[in-house]
Amino acid sequence: MFVTDTLLHRLKRGCETMAYPKGPPPALPERHGGALKVDSGHCVVDCRTCVPACPTDAITRMEGLPVNLDLGRCVFCSACVQACPAQAITQTGDHQMAVTRREDLLLGNPGNEQVRLATALDEKLRKLFGRSLRLRQVSAGGCNACEADTNVLGTIGWDLSRFGIQFVASPRHADGLFVTGPVTHAMVLALQKTYDAVPDPKIVIATGVCAISGGPFAGHPQVNNGVAAILPVDLFIPGCPPHPLTILDGLLRMLGRLETKIGRIP
Repeated sequence: MFVTDTLLHRLKRGCETMAYPKGPPPALPERHGGALKVDSGHCVVDCRTCVPACPTDAITRMEGLPVNLDLGRCVFCSACVQACPAQAITQTGDHQMAVTRREDLLLGNPGNEQVRLATALDEKLRKLFGRSLRLRQVSAGGCNACEADTNVLGTIGWDLSRFGIQFVASPRHADGLFVTGPVTHAMVLALQKTYDAVPDPKIVIATGVCAISGGPFAGHPQVNNGVAAILPVDLFIPGCPPHPLTILDGLLRMLGRLETKIGRIP
C-alpha cells in the first residue's frame, strides 16, 4: 500500500526537473547579483574608492587607468558596487561566468569589461566526454559551500545525470577532477595522487574562488592559492560559492552543449 501511495503521489506531481537548457534558466535569487561588469568609460580617473572596499584584493588600479577587477579573486560581496560613486562596477544578474583561461576573469580594460565565456573542448575530447562525463570531486580544504551547491545538481529539480554527467567515488573510474578549496598543503599530495589515478586523457575543473586563487585565504602560508599551482586546469568556475546554475552552465559549455550567448566574447 505504501509503495502504491508513493507512486500515485509522484504521478500527481508530474515532472519536476527544470527544462533548462531547452527552456529558460531559473531566475537567480534577488540577493545573488550574478557576474560583475566593469565600465571603463564610467570609471573616474584616479578615484580609488573601490580598491580598499574589496576584502580579497580583487580590485587593483594603476595611475591614470580604469580599475581592474579579478573575478577569480572576487567573493561577490558587492562592496565595490556600493562603494563606486560613478557606478562603473555593476552587477549584471547573469549566471554565466565559467571560463577556459584564468586571464579571462580579469576585467577592466576596454574590450574586456565582461567575462569571456568558456569555449568547448577540442573535437577529440568532446567525442570522448560529450555524452558521458565522470568526475571525481576533491575538496582540497574548502568550507563545504561549493560542495553543497554542487550537490544541488544531483537533486530532482536539476538532475545532472540527464546530461550524462555524474560524480564517481573512484578516480580510476573518472574522466577528470572537480576541485574545490584553496588546496592546503595537507591536501597537495592527495590531490596529486588522485589526479595521477585518473586515466588519460583527463580534465581538471577549478570550482569557486578558493580553487581559482585561494580566495580569502590567498597568500596564507598554509595554502597554495588554488588548483593551477598544482595541476593544469581546463575550466574555471568563479563564485563564493558558485550558484548551481553557474556550475551547470560551465560544464555544459565545456562539453559544447551550449551556444555562446549573443553579445559575449566566446
